[in-house]
Amino acid sequence: MWFRLTILIAFFLIARPIVANAAINMDTDSDGVTDKDEINIYRTNPDNPDTDGDGYNDWEELNHGYSPYTAGEAKLENNDADHDGLNDKLELAFHADPTSPDTDGDGFFDGDEVNNGYDPAKPGKAKLEKKIFIDTKNQLLAYNLGEVRLGLFPISTGKRGTETPAGQYQVIEKNLRRWSSLAKLWMPYWLMFDRRGFGVHELPEWNDGTKEGADHLGIPVSHGCVRLGVGPAAKLYNWAEIGTKVFVN
Repeated sequence: MWFRLTILIAFFLIARPIVANAAINMDTDSDGVTDKDEINIYRTNPDNPDTDGDGYNDWEELNHGYSPYTAGEAKLENNDADHDGLNDKLELAFHADPTSPDTDGDGFFDGDEVNNGYDPAKPGKAKLEKKIFIDTKNQLLAYNLGEVRLGLFPISTGKRGTETPAGQYQVIEKNLRRWSSLAKLWMPYWLMFDRRGFGVHELPEWNDGTKEGADHLGIPVSHGCVRLGVGPAAKLYNWAEIGTKVFVN
């Protein structure tokens, strides 16, 4: 009797983890994405292998960078299924709901929260840190909110002899259009991060309106500042705040 009881107890102890794992790995629609992930992460339909009905199952779309929420060849980074101002790729990166414009239900669209430095997946004023990363070796600038990269742009940093100084800084001045008395040029969308006069700005302009060529992006040719192209400079300027950390390496 005791032998049988011991066997039964051992069976249930072994069976429980198997049942639990089966539930965790359940994939009702056999699309390659578990029900748990469809419900809690991707917000796709666990009962339909092709949520958006475009002929490709959810796993195929997600793993090739396409949105499973909108029919057609809609890339995650170019699609905004819920029209909240935040693309589907960033929604997933922030653990937000790509099908709900206000994931945390606090009355603000996810896109507005991210633009103002808040976590779109947490109710209340859950502030995330803004950071700018300048890579002088690869001539690239990235900007992050928390641990999520929002964008990556080509830049032009200081040439040999006037290199952009490495270090950790923060934005200490913003100016829509600043004059450089040294270079005799205008620097649109100026973000100063070092009191010696180093900052990030759009490709500079001469007094007659002539602008530095975009072909210089990707090549270190500046006097030490960090040059951005038309479009990215304005985007970064509007996003960054006084006090935003800047890392140069």
